[in-house]
Amino acid sequence: MRKAFGLITAIMFIVLVATIGALALSFSTQANKQTSDIYLKTQAELLSYSATEYALFAISAHNINDNNNCINSIRVNEGRFIIDITLQYIGDNFPANCKMLDGANNIKTANSNATVLMDTIVSYPATEFNEPIRIHRRTLQKP
Repeated sequence: MRKAFGLITAIMFIVLVATIGALALSFSTQANKQTSDIYLKTQAELLSYSATEYALFAISAHNINDNNNCINSIRVNEGRFIIDITLQYIGDNFPANCKMLDGANNIKTANSNATVLMDTIVSYPATEFNEPIRIHRRTLQKP
């Protein structure tokens, strides 16, 4: 009788140790995934700042009068990150194909002329290891 009780105790101990090991592995995997998601989110936020600056440089380098057009959107692939920048202009004396901000036709002050509303969207597709990431940044810039 005593040997059978020892065997049952040993089996229960093995099951308990296996359960604790499986739980520790689960927590470790979850922590690793969260760390990876936080890293990718931070990288996407930094890319949104860089993409906004890039769009400002692109607008500054583009002569609207010589080309008779505006830059309305920019798309950049940076590794697995996809960056979409949409530009809407505020002011007057723009060519006809420039995307103007809705309702901004009445804004005709010298300070607001040639202002750009930029929507920067940085996205990272979902993988089996990461959640999908989408960062949206809206800025009003004067190039």
